[in-house]
Amino acid sequence: MKNQNESKQNINNLVQSSMKTPNPYKEILLNQINQVVTESPSAFMIWLRPVVKEIGEGSLIFDFTVSPIMINPGGTLHGGVISAMMDDMVGATILCLGKANLYVTINNVIDYMAPAKLDEVVTGRTKIIKLGQQIINVQFELWNMNKKRLLARGYSNNMKTEFLLPKLSPPVKTE
Repeated sequence: MKNQNESKQNINNLVQSSMKTPNPYKEILLNQINQVVTESPSAFMIWLRPVVKEIGEGSLIFDFTVSPIMINPGGTLHGGVISAMMDDMVGATILCLGKANLYVTINNVIDYMAPAKLDEVVTGRTKIIKLGQQIINVQFELWNMNKKRLLARGYSNNMKTEFLLPKLSPPVKTE
C-alpha cells in the first residue's frame, strides 16, 4: 500500500510541476478537446482519428469511431487496431507528463473481452499505475460508448531512454 501511495504522490507531483512548465505535447491535445485529432507529433494518431475527451492527472480519455479500415474479416474491430490504440494512447499519456526523455514500449499485454462493430464509438482510457525512475506502467481500457461493456484491458510498461524528446517542429496536420 505504501508503494502505491508513493506512486500516486509521484504522479501528482509530476503533474503539478508540469503545469508550471509549458508542455507543447500536452498543449496540442488540450487545443483539440472534443475534436477529432488533426494535429499530432504522431502521424499514426491522426490515422486513428480519436476525439480527445479528457486529459487528467496521468490519464487520457479518447473516443474512436470504428471505421471500415479498422475491422477484421469478421466485421469487428481488429485486435491489432486495439493494440495500436493502446500503444498510441499510452505514449500520449506519458508525453503529457512533460518528462524530458523519450520513453519506449517494453511490452503491452492485452485481454480482449468483447467485440465492437463497424461505426461503433468506443472509448479508450489510460491511467498511470506506477511511475518509477526508469519504468512507467500504464493501464488501458477500451469500453463501448455507454461504458456498460469492457471490450479490452491492457497494461503497458515503458522504459526511459537516454534520448531527449525533440523540440516540437510543426506537428503533422491534416486538412
